[in-house]
Amino acid sequence: SGLGFNIVGGTDQQYVSNDSGIYVSWIKKDGAAYLDGRLQEGDKILAVNGKDLKDLRHKDAVELFMNAGYDVSLKIQRRLQPQNGPVGHQGDGESGGLPLAAILVPGLALAATAVWILLRYRQRM
Repeated sequence: SGLGFNIVGGTDQQYVSNDSGIYVSWIKKDGAAYLDGRLQEGDKILAVNGKDLKDLRHKDAVELFMNAGYDVSLKIQRRLQPQNGPVGHQGDGESGGLPLAAILVPGLALAATAVWILLRYRQRM
């Protein structure tokens, strides 16, 4: 029933700007990759069974996966931050948390205001 995931990318179909790598775009529920649990949508696949995926056309990468056999070894690079595009489904659409800037900017503004008030108050004494 296959490996249970779809890929995007390749030299002829760059998914990420200036990167011809192969990326996991979708993992099939209850497929082999889903049941294994290690592969994630958005991961970059660097090699399949020791064969480097660098500088391959999309169809050639698909061919490697289709002929990978029963025991498949993937070398991946975990996605460190969200990419532009359809990769990175978060299930029900909920965000993974607040961005750091959403906490730091208001906090710094509040701290600067407090310092300004304190300095103005001290000048009046």
